[in-house]
Amino acid sequence: MRLTVLGCAGSFPGPESACSAYLLEAQGFRLLLDFGSGSLSALQRYAGLDAVDAILLTHLHCDHMSDACDYVVVRRYDPQGPLPKLPVYAPLGAAERIAAAYSTEAEPVDDVYNFFRLEPGTFPIGPFTVTVDRVNHPIETYGVRIEQGGHVLAYSADTAPCDALLRLAQGADIFLCEASYLDGVDNPPDIHLTGGEAGEAATKADVGRLLLTHLVSAWGSEASTVDNACAAFAGPVEVVRPGSRYDL
Repeated sequence: MRLTVLGCAGSFPGPESACSAYLLEAQGFRLLLDFGSGSLSALQRYAGLDAVDAILLTHLHCDHMSDACDYVVVRRYDPQGPLPKLPVYAPLGAAERIAAAYSTEAEPVDDVYNFFRLEPGTFPIGPFTVTVDRVNHPIETYGVRIEQGGHVLAYSADTAPCDALLRLAQGADIFLCEASYLDGVDNPPDIHLTGGEAGEAATKADVGRLLLTHLVSAWGSEASTVDNACAAFAGPVEVVRPGSRYDL
């Protein structure tokens, strides 16, 4: 598997990054994990406009799905003709949410996307074995575990601490984990993780490598987030950047 970071900014695009979007490739198949604000630009830079075989949207907040609306134009109006319908795995209501954002008349997008409702469980997407479970966020949100070729990538999506996150990350080679909040301050409950909490989850799940993402650069401190993650997890810790690639 190869993971390419298209966007990793938390909650809204930052000066150097689009919002959450991660391209996972194996055996010529490309799975896009989330499709947040601004990430369609990065898709063209690091892969290509039509370089997607399936999309998985962990939840329906704009910073994780809004460019799926812009992508309707790409696939519907390609000069060579409409591109094939694309499978989209997403929480209930994704079709209506994308249609409403795309057009004030909520024009259906079922000519572009074939929607599959996410529910806790395990299923195949191309060469990947995908497991999802509900995590701790204000709306229906799924953390993700992806296995292929004997390797495992776990992705937290957006979540506060929860048991489901630990189950999904157990023994993962790479744990791509959000770290939106600062440690030591009075954060709102049941929304996001701090760097320290991400490190604690990585330790409890016995992962190989912790990749921090979804930092809100305008409001946080990357150095503090990394320090607190490293204090809680003895393994390798890194903050991801747009264009970063990791091979499993």
